[in-house]
Parts: sequence; structure tokens; C-alpha cells
Amino acid sequence: MSPLAHIAALPVRAYRLIFSPWVGHGCRFQPTCSAYALEALEKHGAVKGSYLTIRRILRCHPLGGSGIDNVPD
Repeated sequence: MSPLAHIAALPVRAYRLIFSPWVGHGCRFQPTCSAYALEALEKHGAVKGSYLTIRRILRCHPLGGSGIDNVPD
């Protein structure tokens, strides 16, 4: 993971540590959005990984889809 991707991953790791236990486990997708974000940052770097993460979070609404949504190669 690039240094910029490590910096971009800090808010995701903070969310998983602090807020995730309070939010619960009702995620619509597999893997969860935070796991997806970390994997996207790992595979694609900071810019494209952040873009993929934001796009995924925007799909997470009542009218959005659900199911398995892996990070594209």
C-alpha cells in the first residue's frame, strides 16, 4: 500500500475501531463497506481506491442493491 493510501485508510480504521461496534452488523453488502474500502485502497492506491469506496458508500441506501460486491481487479 502506498503512503498516501495508508493516510486514506486511517479514517476507515478509526471508524472500524470506534464507531462500528455501535452501528451494528446490518450491512447490505459482503464484504462490509469498511473492508471493501481497505481492500480497494490496498489494490488500487489512494485515488482510485477512494473513488471506488465513495461509489460503494453511495450505493448503500434503501433503494440500492445488496449481496456480494467484491473490489474489481
